[in-house]
Order: sequence, then structure tokens, then C-alpha cells
Amino acid sequence: MIRDADAGLKDKVGRLAYVWTGAKNVGSEPTKMTIEVDGNTWFEDKASCVLVGNVGDVLGGLSVFPEAAPDDGRLDIGVVTADGWWEWARTLGRSVGGDVSGSPFVQTTTGRSFEVRLRKAMPYQLDGGDRKPVKKLKIKVKPQAITVAVPEARNP
Repeated sequence: MIRDADAGLKDKVGRLAYVWTGAKNVGSEPTKMTIEVDGNTWFEDKASCVLVGNVGDVLGGLSVFPEAAPDDGRLDIGVVTADGWWEWARTLGRSVGGDVSGSPFVQTTTGRSFEVRLRKAMPYQLDGGDRKPVKKLKIKVKPQAITVAVPEARNP
């Protein structure tokens, strides 16, 4: 879905590019998966999408993880269980409106490590780049792995 929202489309319509490409992909069959968070089973069902991040706004400014903080030593994970046009339309509508957590088709949590096991191998994306299909992903936060420099605050 992210791959389909190419730079030209994103430049023209902004975050609506993801709504458009999401609409193109709603026919995809949900996949049976098991997700462990910090070693405990958190999700075991069919899902259409899994997203992991450490910032609140992703995918062209959509607010997916409003409580996320890049410096808290935790990652956020979201699972979308929407299946079919109507459920995806409701989910994407809430995403564009900034309240994806209110969707009955979205579940989120936080943790330090995730293991996603899929029934069948599927491609995934890392920072917008496509990766080869896999049946298992292990994701682990590395606290304080980078140093971020920001300008000093100016006094008014």
C-alpha cells in the first residue's frame, strides 16, 4: 500500500494518497497471524495490516500512534482487522480525521519487542522501502541507539 503511494501522488494530494492506495488494496485477503509483545501473545487472528512505529504521525502525517514518543524506549504496534470496502472506508476515514484509535477495526499497544508470525510469507516495508516476503518478523527497540541534535530553544 505504501509503495503504491508514490512521491508524485503524495506531492499532489498529500495524505489522501494513502486513502487512495488504501482503497486500491482493500480487496486483499486478511492473513492469519500471531503477534507476541514482550514475549506474551497479544494478537492471534486474521489481520489486513500491521504497523510498527515510534512516532505519532506516520504515512504522510496520518496520526496513527497519538501517544507515541521517539525517546521513551518503547515501540508502538497497530493491527488493522478491517476486511472489505466498508470496514476499510471506516478505518481510513478515522485515520484521516486523526482518531484511528476509535476504530473498531484497529488495536494498538506498546512494547520493547515484537514477534509477528504470518501464516504465509508476505513482503514488508521498512522506512518505506520494500523487503522480501517473510513468514516471521522480530522487532526490538534499542533504547538510546542514536543521538539527536536539535537547535536550542529561543527565548521570546
